[in-house]
Parts: sequence; structure tokens; C-alpha cells
Amino acid sequence: MGDIQMVDLLGQYHNIKDEIDAAILDVVQSSAYINGPEVKAFQAELEAFLGVKHVIPCANGTDALQIAMMSLGLQPGDEVITPNFTFISTVEVIALLGYKPILVEVDPKTFNMDAEAVRKAITPKTKVIAPVHLFGQCADMEEILAIAKEHDLYVIEDTAQAISSDYTFDDGRKAMAGTMSTFGATSFFPSKNLGCFGDGGALYTNDDELAETARQVANHGMKVRYYHEKVGINSRLDSIQAAILRVKLRRLNDYCEARRAAADRYDAWFKDIEQLETPYRDPKTTHTFHQYTLKVNGIDRFGLQKHMMDHNIPAMVYYPVPLHLQEAFENLGYKKGDFPVTESLCEEVISLPMHTELTTEQQEKVATTLIDYIKKHS
Repeated sequence: MGDIQMVDLLGQYHNIKDEIDAAILDVVQSSAYINGPEVKAFQAELEAFLGVKHVIPCANGTDALQIAMMSLGLQPGDEVITPNFTFISTVEVIALLGYKPILVEVDPKTFNMDAEAVRKAITPKTKVIAPVHLFGQCADMEEILAIAKEHDLYVIEDTAQAISSDYTFDDGRKAMAGTMSTFGATSFFPSKNLGCFGDGGALYTNDDELAETARQVANHGMKVRYYHEKVGINSRLDSIQAAILRVKLRRLNDYCEARRAAADRYDAWFKDIEQLETPYRDPKTTHTFHQYTLKVNGIDRFGLQKHMMDHNIPAMVYYPVPLHLQEAFENLGYKKGDFPVTESLCEEVISLPMHTELTTEQQEKVATTLIDYIKKHS
């Protein structure tokens, strides 16, 4: 049994080494490093995979969010509603652009944005709802989209952790994460379910006019070279990363199935452990298990984490500090106690190794090591 990794990028590479190496070499030999044929091919293949009209590749997932917001004509002081329990990038972009982040509570089971909290947070200054599809399953998009329509708001889905997850509406219609709203934004950071060998990202939309604007924003505000109609940024997915992503995209469904199978095995080991709450599966969305995240009850979470590390098993806490208590957002005026669900989750969650190369033997070691700690400390 090999070393247990949180994400085994090297193992995944070895399983597709010949295709990856050939794809990289083809780009080197073509010397088309920026916006070359591989980027255009990846864009078209991802559009077909997602069932969306437009994919705009860019340099990373944070840029994807920024480009989406810059494309909507928002003004300084406009409010963007987003969940409190998530990685900082979504809120960071809102603040960076001079808009006002409005944090809302999350559902204690799904960890995703609470739609009723969104409704209560809307003011005359609200312009955007930005749900984050956390850990691999979609937020309550039926209700979020209904609220947005009622109040004439844009919706930007952060789907960096849930690419290929699909959502089923009450009428039976299905759509993939990121394709249900004004814009979807994703990251191809190496550890993502669809990851490249560096930074990369993309945004998606079904709106022709917004797609054109987003491409312009991502390219220094240009439609025609050296004619800048607006202030933009420089954000491009390079050809080598696109070539790598093309190889991995062909396997994305298999990768997600492998993650779901691994999650099922974890569930089976932990089902009778009362101190552990296994991840909830919302029946309206598939779960792609970017993370396998437990909630612990009545045990020392950091003591457990140290115990796992002492046995050469990684275990991570996503996320230890809620956004409203981060020093960077002191100016928002929130205080401890304002978000009891989020604050509780930050004290309870722990994520276990989850990746496509995870073996049953490795998982059994993870599970037995964790359970041993609980038995000794209960």
C-alpha cells in the first residue's frame, strides 16, 4: 500500500502518462502557447460536455468570478449575496471590485447557501446572488433562481468544487452546475476534479451578448487588437494546460464515479459511529465529492486531526474560520454569533483523503485509524 495522499496527483498522472506527455509535446512542437488550437478545442469540448452555449477559458477560478462580475455593469456599493461558509475567493472578488459582500447562512446538512437566508438579505442595492456549490453538490438552485427572478437579480454560480454535478428541477429538467444562471465560474486548480498542471479556469454562460463581453473583459477590454473599448484584465488559459485538460475531460465522468464509490465505502465504515455525521446527499443533485467532509460530535477535532497525521494520514479542515470573522472582512461589521450554523460547522468539519486513485486498502486504514481514536476518547 502506497502513501496515503489527500489528493494523489502523481498517481493520477502515471495512469494517463502517455496521453499527457504526448499532448504536452504536441503543444511544444506547435509553439502555439497562447490561445492556440488546444484552447479552442478544449473550449468546444467543455461546452458540449456541460451543454452550455459559451465557455470562456481564463487563467484561474478567481479570475473567472472577476470577469463574470465585471461583465455585468455593476457599480461600486452594489450588493452581492454569497455564503459565509466557503473559500475566500468568492467574497474576495466582490470586495476587490468595490462591491459590498453580503454574507448569508448555510444549510447545516448540505453546507450550501440557505435560500431563505438569501431572501431575507435582499435590499434595494442587491444586484447579484452568488451561490457556491460546496464540496461537490449543487446549492438549492430552484429556489435561488426563483428569488432572483422575483427581484430581477443576476446569479453567478461558483462551481469550482462541483464541475459535472447535475441538478434536477421539480419539473424533471436537468442541468449541470454552472449552466443554470447568468454565469458559472470554475477553477482547474490541480486538486480539482478536473484539474490541470498549474492554474486555470473558465466561466460559462448561455447569453450571447454576455459571452462576448466576458471575452472582451478577459482580453484587456479588446475586441479588435489594440482597440480597447473598456477596462479589462489579462486572463488566459495557456495551451499546455488546455491540452492536459482535454485528456482529463474525457475521463471526468469516470473520475467522479470513482469518488462516489470511495464516498460510499467511507459511509459504510462510519454509519454506526454516533460521533460522526457522514456527508448528506441532496436528492436533487449528484455529488461529485471534491471533498469527503464529516461532522464530528463530542470529540476533539484537532486532536483527531493530529492523531491521523501521526499515522501518516492527511486530514484537512475546510474551513476553520468563517469569513465574517476573518480579519480581512472586519469592515463588514459582522461579529461572533451572527452566523451560528457557519460557526458551528467551522468547529465540527474534517475532510478525509478523497481522489480517483484511492484504494479500498488505503481507505480501510483511514477509517480504522479514525475509529480507533474515537473509541479511545469517547
